[in-house]
Parts: sequence; structure tokens; C-alpha cells
Amino acid sequence: MLVLITYDVSVTSDGGQRRLRKIAKTCLDYGMRVQNSVFECEVTPAQFVVLKNELLAIFDPNEDSIRFYMLGKKGRQRVEHVGAKHVADPFKDTLIL
Repeated sequence: MLVLITYDVSVTSDGGQRRLRKIAKTCLDYGMRVQNSVFECEVTPAQFVVLKNELLAIFDPNEDSIRFYMLGKKGRQRVEHVGAKHVADPFKDTLIL
């Protein structure tokens, strides 16, 4: 299923920069960055539970926020991109390793 994850981390509080980096790194382990604090993650329901728990262990609920948008199995069909900064789609675009 496709999950869109957005977050806002307070970098002015203690450990904010560290939390910001850790949240971004964790999201990168499961998906790809499409904007500064926005990730598209193609995960199974079990992987989503693990990902969500990892993120909730990192963030500070008094300072930060995380939003999860579950777009489902056909989520890719619901995404329309217009403008600069095209992000490669590993399911449609050719990857050369």
C-alpha cells in the first residue's frame, strides 16, 4: 500500500535537528522523498506498523507532528505530479544500477 508521510519537527527545541535527521533517515529506509518533509512509502501493512512505531519512538509529541495518509494499494494511480523536481517512480521508470 502507498502511504504518504509528512512531518514537522521543531528544530529550535533541544535535539530538534537530531530528530529531524533521524525521522528523514527512517522514512528513506521505507520510501522516497518527494518534498522536503514529505515521503511516499510503498509498504505492506506489517511494514507500516514497524515504520510508524519507529517514527513515533523518535519524535517529540510536545514539539513535533507526523501525519500518515494511507492511499491504499492503488495509491500510485491517485498521485498526479505537475511541475519541477520529478521524482523517479521505481515501479514505472527504468533504473540503471
